[in-house]
Amino acid sequence: MLTTLQTSYTDTRAGDLAWQLGGEPLPALAVRELSFDAPADGAAGVGTATLQLRLLGASHQVVVAAGPGDCLETVACLPGRRTPLPARVAERVAGWEYEFAARIEELPTHTFAARAQELLALVAEHPHGLAGIFPGDPCAFTALVARCEERRVLWRTWHAYPQEGRLVCTRSALVLQGGGWAAEAE
Repeated sequence: MLTTLQTSYTDTRAGDLAWQLGGEPLPALAVRELSFDAPADGAAGVGTATLQLRLLGASHQVVVAAGPGDCLETVACLPGRRTPLPARVAERVAGWEYEFAARIEELPTHTFAARAQELLALVAEHPHGLAGIFPGDPCAFTALVARCEERRVLWRTWHAYPQEGRLVCTRSALVLQGGGWAAEAE
């Protein structure tokens, strides 16, 4: 799902992004609600999982309600947070093993525009995707895709900063404890 966000582009730099696990849902400009059912073979796992992919004026939130408990991840320009986005985090939360990883791609202008359009096309066609384009620049966007498997919920995000030629890429996983770490979301 692709949408144009009705707001100004508030993230000024990739370095302004901060990560937070927990907290409350923030006001969203666009929300995609997803529901994933348990595997047909009846194997023990996540069961029914409900995800909210949320686009904020300052990037994204993912809210997961599944299995043993809820999880809320925020990657955004958060008031009072000036620490850099972590490269990697691993924590236990509400009966889950949670893993987060982030990296920044620096691309020349011509390559950045092509990569941005490639990612927007991927997310627009993805059955569990949401992308929001900020007015004024078709390469300024935030995009998310998610999937759910037997023992894990996975999502990836991209935050585009065309004025810097930077693309912030994240991947996150929630795995039922005892299930081991999973491969990243596609």
